[in-house]
Amino acid sequence: MPPELIAHRGASALRPEHTLAAYELAVAQGADGVECDVRLTRDGHLVCVHDRTVDRTSDGRGVVSAMTLEELRRHDYGTALGGAPAPLLTFEDLLGLVADSGVRLFVETKHPVRHRGAVERALVEPLARHRVDAVMMSFSVAAVRRFKALVPATPTVLLFGRYWPQRLPAFADLPGPGVDLLRRHPGRGAGAYCWTVDEPADIALCVERGVRYLATNNPAQTRGVLAANLTPDQP
Repeated sequence: MPPELIAHRGASALRPEHTLAAYELAVAQGADGVECDVRLTRDGHLVCVHDRTVDRTSDGRGVVSAMTLEELRRHDYGTALGGAPAPLLTFEDLLGLVADSGVRLFVETKHPVRHRGAVERALVEPLARHRVDAVMMSFSVAAVRRFKALVPATPTVLLFGRYWPQRLPAFADLPGPGVDLLRRHPGRGAGAYCWTVDEPADIALCVERGVRYLATNNPAQTRGVLAANLTPDQP
């Protein structure tokens, strides 16, 4: 089976990352799932921001975990990345879109952060309330362990970019290598979540290795390349 396409921070090659517009476009392009990064604000709200600060992705400055939700909402999260003005995307907002569209949601908790385990604990209630098909991910072994202990039934991905462990811990359901690692490890990748894959040669490599989930910044373009790489006997 070909890999499922997961929109990395939404269709972030075409719309500012972690904006509602990026996720709406990803769904419209037929992505099988969407990926987001979550951080906690100072007053305990989950927001979709990749970096430790908002400096790169907004017209403001400051550390996400040191700011309240109200303070973060004062900034524009679209124009700094070359798009139209866009408000802060909260995790609740994204959950609403995911629940309505029915796509799978891959949630990466960011570490290290001042809140540590609070981020994983904060995920549990909204995921259950919205009843979305979710997968939790992190580069932090401790974070994946914590979340799996809280919600054993939810699949987990241990992400890694520097080296590929010989064996996954029992609480991690899937390996999450970066595409650079996939290139450096012949024969590996079956059933993996691979990030972030946009180049045609890398897309073909994911097909060859049996990657299960392919995270991409441009779902529509990647879908076209993927179709061209399928052999006649593949579905």
